Amino acid sequence: MDRPYYAYTVYQAALQAIQLGHKRMSIIEFGVAGGNGLVCLEKHVKKISEKLGIHISIYGFDTGEGLPPPQDYRDLPYHWKAGFFRMDKEALLAKLSKAKVIFGDVAQTALHFTRDYNPAPIGAIFHDLDFYSSTMDALKILEIPAAYRLPR
Repeated sequence: MDRPYYAYTVYQAALQAIQLGHKRMSIIEFGVAGGNGLVCLEKHVKKISEKLGIHISIYGFDTGEGLPPPQDYRDLPYHWKAGFFRMDKEALLAKLSKAKVIFGDVAQTALHFTRDYNPAPIGAIFHDLDFYSSTMDALKILEIPAAYRLPR
């Protein structure tokens, strides 16, 4: 099994959603790059959804252009460079059957996520943004109204 920690996290979130009376929930991955995480999530979600009877939506956030220029010394500019992890959008989208990829600067896309997508409550968020500054921007998603997230 690839990324068993993804499977465990999604499974536990699904159990909680069911216990709270939800029939659907959402999973987010920040930092998609080549899409291996989303492909793996799709496989896990398929099995978990079938086993537990809950609909799970998957959303991936990425610029599609690779890493942006570093904004902060904590982004480790001596290690990470702008353009690292650039994705082949067409190849990625061809691999995905369920997940939606949200392209753009996470500082904007995370802020407008609920308005633009009206997602089911978020049960799990996976962060793989590499930069401190991007991660801090992505954490703003936790400021969304409580109805859009599971309580734990």
